[in-house]
Amino acid sequence: MNLKPQDIVVALKLCTYSDVRPPISIIANDLSLSPSEVHGAIGRLRKSRLLHGPNLKDRPNISALEEFLVHGLKYAFPAEHGEVTRGIPTSFAAEPLKSEVLMSNDLPPVWPWNEGNTRGVGLEPLYKSVPKAALRDSKLYQLLALVDAIRDGRARERKIAERDLARRLRATDAKP
Repeated sequence: MNLKPQDIVVALKLCTYSDVRPPISIIANDLSLSPSEVHGAIGRLRKSRLLHGPNLKDRPNISALEEFLVHGLKYAFPAEHGEVTRGIPTSFAAEPLKSEVLMSNDLPPVWPWNEGNTRGVGLEPLYKSVPKAALRDSKLYQLLALVDAIRDGRARERKIAERDLARRLRATDAKP
């Protein structure tokens, strides 16, 4: 069993729901994935212990997820840069880091997206549906931007992103 990039997107999306996990069809719609992709992701997340099983209502295993995102994600799914393109800001160019990190004169990292309004250096998202899903859900967008800062940022940006991501994930864990 190997994790796939969309599994991380599903895990982060599960962190954004305030109550119990909604039906797979709702998650699939929210993420622009197929129900079978979400079902497979949930199974792989359970096997990898990043998601608790049905007896704990498929809540993310926050401590394991945090550890993986901070220490393993950049090795499992390294950042891939593309050409200068139009897209959606990510990493330190998107909130919540945008207000904490001074931008240089370099072009910002963006997820390539033909409807995007920012010119920057393409940074391939974890999964092809990420830009569309992020535009639908600001909480998910912020989590994905923080994850990209961990995958691709400089040391200072990574530290700030790690701290903020941990805080947000732990707040999720406090939910009923």
